Amino acid sequence: MGLGMQIACQGFAGSNDVEREAGVELVRLERVAKDIVNCHLTIEAYRDQSGARLYDARLDLVTREFNLIPVERSSNPDVAVAIHQAFENAVRLLRQRCIASA
Repeated sequence: MGLGMQIACQGFAGSNDVEREAGVELVRLERVAKDIVNCHLTIEAYRDQSGARLYDARLDLVTREFNLIPVERSSNPDVAVAIHQAFENAVRLLRQRCIASA
């Protein structure tokens, strides 16, 4: 059974490109997500103080024991980069957890 994912887009309409990017990142995450069964990706579009549009990507991981592991959020003007950075933060966090438990 693979790793599940829900995607929520706030402040903008999601797209096939957003879903595709998240799917690619999910495959990468699965390699290190030994005890993770689900993840929730929330992408929020907002404007910063200068009026520039930014995307905030937040990822929460759910373990087999139904524990929630929040991952450091990522913001970027490019939604694909924000998604990539959020998943990169998750991979780094899971690798640190693996080392700590060894």
